[in-house]
Order: sequence, then structure tokens, then C-alpha cells
Amino acid sequence: QLQLVESGGGLVQPGGSLRLYCAASGFTLEHYSIGWFRQAPGKEREGVSCITHNGRSTNYADSVKGRFTISRDNTRNMAYLDMHSLKPEDTAVYYCATDHILYYCDLFDYEYWGQGTQVTVSS
Repeated sequence: QLQLVESGGGLVQPGGSLRLYCAASGFTLEHYSIGWFRQAPGKEREGVSCITHNGRSTNYADSVKGRFTISRDNTRNMAYLDMHSLKPEDTAVYYCATDHILYYCDLFDYEYWGQGTQVTVSS
């Protein structure tokens, strides 16, 4: 059974950093694109970043460019989101998602989703 599990969320002060983890099981991640999304209370889900199956192409929302970095380790079946210079407006539940697509990724819809991890940026 294909499963994604996020971890690494927590409470961080403004200007701080966090690394989110996305662990895949039940399938081989190397043939799948990965996206990170977030949803804040009362707001629509927002695409944050994505990475192609081979890690050679990435995409970021304007709101996180220069602050967030997406990466993956197909040998470990893992994906990551490094977040720096965090702002209160980054507070949200963060989700990783995946789809069986090669050489392409976008910030829209994916087939498989994790349960999310809470990130709270507050002093």
C-alpha cells in the first residue's frame, strides 16, 4: 500500500529554520514526482514546491523562493523541505504528495497524499 508520512514540523520563532521529512513506503519513489503543499486555517491549499522524479528540476511558489529548498533521496525513499527565514505567514499544515509522473512536476494536484505535519511560526 502506497503511503506518505510527513514529520519534522513544530513550533519555531520567526527567522528560524525547520526541515520537513516525507517518508514513502509501499512503492519506489524514484519514478514519482513530489510536491509539498500547505494549508493554513481558513485558507485554500497552496502549492509550495515540487521536484521531478530524478531531482533535476524544481519549482517554487513565489512566497517561498529563496527561503525554501526541496530535495529528495531516492535511495532512502525520502523527500525533504528545508525552510529558512520562516515567517508567521508560513504557519500551516504541510503535506507532501506524489504522482507517477516522470520529468515533470507542478504545484497543483497529485494523486497520493500524506496526513500532514503542523508548522507554527510564532514568538
